Amino acid sequence: MIWQVDRQRTTRLDVLGTKENVYLSPENPNAYNRFSPSAMPSYPAFGFETTAQEVSATFSEEIKGKNVLITGTSLNGIGFETARVIAKYANLVVITGYNEERLALSEEAIKKETPTANVRRLILDLSSLEAVRKAAAEVNAYAEPIHVLINNAAAGLREFKLSVDNLEVQLATDYVGPFLFTNLLKGKLLAAASATYTPRVVFVSSIAHAVGTGVDLDFLKSPTENKYPPEMVYFQAKSANVSTALELSRRSKGAILGYSLHPGIIYTNINRGNEDVLPVLRRVGILDANGEPNTKDFQWKTIPQGAATTVAAAFDPRLVENPGAYLSDATVSNEMAAPHSTDPAITATLWAATEEIIGEKFEF
Repeated sequence: MIWQVDRQRTTRLDVLGTKENVYLSPENPNAYNRFSPSAMPSYPAFGFETTAQEVSATFSEEIKGKNVLITGTSLNGIGFETARVIAKYANLVVITGYNEERLALSEEAIKKETPTANVRRLILDLSSLEAVRKAAAEVNAYAEPIHVLINNAAAGLREFKLSVDNLEVQLATDYVGPFLFTNLLKGKLLAAASATYTPRVVFVSSIAHAVGTGVDLDFLKSPTENKYPPEMVYFQAKSANVSTALELSRRSKGAILGYSLHPGIIYTNINRGNEDVLPVLRRVGILDANGEPNTKDFQWKTIPQGAATTVAAAFDPRLVENPGAYLSDATVSNEMAAPHSTDPAITATLWAATEEIIGEKFEF
């Protein structure tokens, strides 16, 4: 099965902010966890069925006063669910998308449930570097800093197509666009830092990042049709998300905390009713021949369950001592992170290659 991951392997991750390296294994899966249990409140155990609402209620004090930007927030998606539950407590929630009408519907739904929510709309097309720069300039003009950036938007599994910048559209939308957006907002993120708070960037990845061998840099720079099926390109994009979370934490020396995560297998807007996506999902077995979720081979999450890990990555205070961590089921799951996504040499090379594509270096 293409989504299966060998959980018995040992995955090497650098412990950022310390001098030593730690090897994560089934015997030591949470080697990042250096916080003192006595110094933390007692929190409920999270798991597969935990919902975003439950996580946000648990960390409501951490959410209060925060300004949060979430990409990809259309109705019936995990980005919207993330925004919905955070808006109950946050100072500001910025929701983004490339369609103004759909953004307005999302804002309306959030405010209907939480009339006092402070929601701001931002048009953002991650497939275009010019559009990303325009959106970032708008955010940088805000009076408020950004405490948390959640890179949630994704193109999904699509047949080969080039973006306006001649990048493969999945890699452009799921990786290069968010990479640029994040780096252009680093000033806004760093402005949120204080003696007691470190800003965060969350990348919604997938367990699918572990399939294959990581990002093909030649394909990233000069994509050619028929070199990879769409699912393999998706796997590469999600691998790049994991790498970027680690490298961002490392390059910023912990001034910005990057996290990546597996939300679960969820039937969302990315695959619902999209004729470009459905054939691919049938071919890889995610959907059955009738286009319905394959419940025989896969364990599916609801949208509220799928958004839970995003909220945990954004606000769980225990993660402060876990920069670059990979999460699943709202808990640190570093043993699930693939070596081709976490090796420091690979993450550094990918970062530099992406800077070359964009034509700009990002220093901290």
